[in-house]
Amino acid sequence: MGAGRSTEAERQPLIIPANGETHTRPVVQSRVYKRRWLVLMLFCLLGLLQGMVWNFWGPIQVSAGHAYGFTKADIAVLVLWSPLGFLPFFLFMWLMDKKGLRASLLLAGFFMLFGAVLRSIPLTEQRLRRWLIHGGQLMNGLAGPTIMSAGPFLSTTWFAPDQRATATAVASLFAHLGGAASFVIGPLIVPTPNDTETGAVLEAPLPDSTIRSRIQLVMYTELAAIALLYAAVVLYFPSRPPIPPSVAAASQRLSYRNSMCRLFRNHRFLMLALAYAVPMGVMSGWAGVLDMLLTPAKVNQVDAGWIGFWSSVGGCVFGVAMARFADSIRGMLKLILVLLLAGASLSSTWFTLTCLCRVTHLPSTAAILYTSCILVGIFMNSSVPIFFELFIETVYPVPEGITCGVVTFLANLFCGLLLFFLTFYSTDPTWVNWCLAGSCVFSLIVILFFRESYDRLYLDVFVSV
Repeated sequence: MGAGRSTEAERQPLIIPANGETHTRPVVQSRVYKRRWLVLMLFCLLGLLQGMVWNFWGPIQVSAGHAYGFTKADIAVLVLWSPLGFLPFFLFMWLMDKKGLRASLLLAGFFMLFGAVLRSIPLTEQRLRRWLIHGGQLMNGLAGPTIMSAGPFLSTTWFAPDQRATATAVASLFAHLGGAASFVIGPLIVPTPNDTETGAVLEAPLPDSTIRSRIQLVMYTELAAIALLYAAVVLYFPSRPPIPPSVAAASQRLSYRNSMCRLFRNHRFLMLALAYAVPMGVMSGWAGVLDMLLTPAKVNQVDAGWIGFWSSVGGCVFGVAMARFADSIRGMLKLILVLLLAGASLSSTWFTLTCLCRVTHLPSTAAILYTSCILVGIFMNSSVPIFFELFIETVYPVPEGITCGVVTFLANLFCGLLLFFLTFYSTDPTWVNWCLAGSCVFSLIVILFFRESYDRLYLDVFVSV
């Protein structure tokens, strides 16, 4: 009896549960679909175009002043419309929670398309033309709450746990990549009022009509791209896959009301939200008027555009790499943030002191300005997906869209405050550089005292095993 092998009948349980289930742990069926890359691509392209439209006027502020009579304060207001678009973010987060990602993205794409149409209407009355441009920028800003905060929601809904941080990085950083593209596209296509042929002989000033026609060409091109992409989203963009890719994606989440109450009662979340919102808000406003900030350093419109471009592109590339590293080594988000924010604090302080070369007597060359500014973009932009992942881990099971919607609203609130003060104090805008350096140091100090937790990761690792 003791030496013989048991039969299949002997191994059956004596008491069978009523539902016939013999497992002690619920089994969640999961599957990853190849179409997730198409969904991610459509979302990223919308973010790219939204960022391009938002940052269109800052890199060509000199040309826009000659073409439409925009002052420095007007340029600050054009950039300000994007954070103002976050004011009704509660409505957009409710829509994402109740109707899913498809309905939210269709509404965001409609705002982008309508805004692109408004600002592209070629009216001869300049005063009315400027109002339409402002209206178009506001409509584009209304797409921001969905574009800027839905990336983590998309990555959780469509991607496996070992790809989530990478997908979050790609989805979240493409809007920054769009802003980087506008740093190059605008100055290359739209000429400055006084071009030089040889660098020594000054040509006759370009007529304002020529500059306006070039600006109109760029706006028509962006309108066509937005219309084509919106048609693709209408034809195919599902809210979720038939089978979820992980346990966390299939788990029950808190309701919209309970989520809001839990977020604003969670002191750790509020602490982390300030660490993200203050530097990111200042960084967004700083990048939107970078051409204005570099003018006292004798940097022309084209060179300022290239500096902004490589700053944003470097941040996007490095951000995806850091997110991939976070996927491979889980549970190290705080350490990664500390390293990134320390680098951002040092590089932003270096850039600020370099721009004040008349006071500090530090060398101020094009190479130094390029290097310091690009490092700021690399460290700050690459921290965005790491912050998002840490937010979600901290407040799980609050839905990802609601969590990231709240923090992006706070970041745009600080961006709006910065640009609001810039409209009144635009004569000497070097104080914005000090705000950037101070915000990075503030965020670093807060993160050092933050206590991290990984509730969603625990669910995926231990429940799905």
